[in-house]
Amino acid sequence: MKTVILDVRSPKEALADFTRVWKTGKGEKAARISFAAPELLWKLLTAKRWQLLKTMCGAGPLSIREAARRVGRDVKAVHTDVTALLNAGVLDRSKDGRVIFPFDSVKVEFLLHAA
Repeated sequence: MKTVILDVRSPKEALADFTRVWKTGKGEKAARISFAAPELLWKLLTAKRWQLLKTMCGAGPLSIREAARRVGRDVKAVHTDVTALLNAGVLDRSKDGRVIFPFDSVKVEFLLHAA
């Protein structure tokens, strides 16, 4: 199962992990996309975008029109959401231009500390 981890951590922590992997050559088993603050994560993962990811999970490459049909939404609105998810690296484009969520599962990690 191919998993992506969406997490919240500082750029310093992300760079430290990158350096460790670079030096050891041992990467993680899951892909990781990090956000510097929880607000950035939630700005990207709106409820409608989360629904879109759930629909695309394991579906293979889809046209934006087909993705919109599956979630019951307007094509233009789905196009806007797909563009945001592509820019964040959550979605990819296939060679024929369709969009794909290349993971079988998503794990979201963040820790809330007392102020």
